[in-house]
Amino acid sequence: MTVKQTDGVKIVTIGGGSSYTPELMEGLINRYDQVPVREIWLVDIEEGKEKLEIVGEMARRMWNASGHDVQVHLTLDRREALKDADFVTTQFRVGLLAARIKDERIPLSYGMAGQETNGAGGIFKALRTIPVILDIVEDMKELCPDAWLVNFTNPSGMVTEAVMKYGHWDKVAGLCNVPVIAMMSEPEAIGKTPEDLTYRFAGLNHFHWHRVWDETGREVTRDLIEAFERLGRTPGMPANIFDVPFYREQLDLMGMIPCGYHRYYYRQQEMLEHMLEEAQSQAGTRAEQVKQTEDELFELYKDPNLDHKPEQLARRGGAHYSDAACETIASLYADKNTHIVLTTRNNGAIPDLPEDVAVEVSTLVGKDGPKVIPF
Repeated sequence: MTVKQTDGVKIVTIGGGSSYTPELMEGLINRYDQVPVREIWLVDIEEGKEKLEIVGEMARRMWNASGHDVQVHLTLDRREALKDADFVTTQFRVGLLAARIKDERIPLSYGMAGQETNGAGGIFKALRTIPVILDIVEDMKELCPDAWLVNFTNPSGMVTEAVMKYGHWDKVAGLCNVPVIAMMSEPEAIGKTPEDLTYRFAGLNHFHWHRVWDETGREVTRDLIEAFERLGRTPGMPANIFDVPFYREQLDLMGMIPCGYHRYYYRQQEMLEHMLEEAQSQAGTRAEQVKQTEDELFELYKDPNLDHKPEQLARRGGAHYSDAACETIASLYADKNTHIVLTTRNNGAIPDLPEDVAVEVSTLVGKDGPKVIPF
């Protein structure tokens, strides 16, 4: 499973026409000294061709502005792109945003939470997505058997587990920006910087918990819980989750900080009422809000003078995506041994779950892949 060192790195992004792609390009540009990219292939399907061309031209402008000699290729032919790839990133949405709108509205019509990764909506998306990711894995076995698959396609936990269990592909890392947001935004609540604190995560994708220690080794999890109550909010909540406060007594009893998505269970009624209210309002469901944001982003991306990631991308809900995806690639390639929260094989990190299931946990990532840190 060791990463192959080359004269230059070939990266393939499936779902390359995504509005997230400029953030991915920014992350790779910022880490060029660690990952000397030679070529990037952005892959999409016929229905995504127009967006692929718009975002592809912007990606080329970003690399030209960086001063690095990197070729950006655009294609609808996945197999052409995958040949001899070093890293494959996946960020596609089967059925496009129109399918996500159904994932949200169909459960809501039955009085159930409609959400793209949790509950019924997440199951809908998994059933559409897993057959496609398994086809991609079969192509990789033939065309780039040494490549790492870095998956950001939701529902990331289920998709990553399918790759490992049914695709029989071990060189996979499932990613999420939620732990990154927590580690970057929470420390300020107790007068610390991210460098001052040590985080440990365990659970499933979008359903993890974490504990935190300061630079002296003292656990400060409860200090953070108290600070959140004092602030009346959870710092760095993802843009797509309504910030209903967790019950303080529950947090005290757990002694852990739950991921924002646990609100769909711990505060189910309030979250459902909010989603129903939004769905019936002019704003529409979260998917409909995202569609409007994406339309605005692609208008920006058409600007021939735009050669950097626009600030509006943060409203898309994927802030710090590049920090997760690109740091994983850099850590694998440059053997950095970095602490990264990934969906990976349990291997005893959570002892009451089977060894071979996918869990989202703290890992140390180097050239031989992620090594889980037991919780």
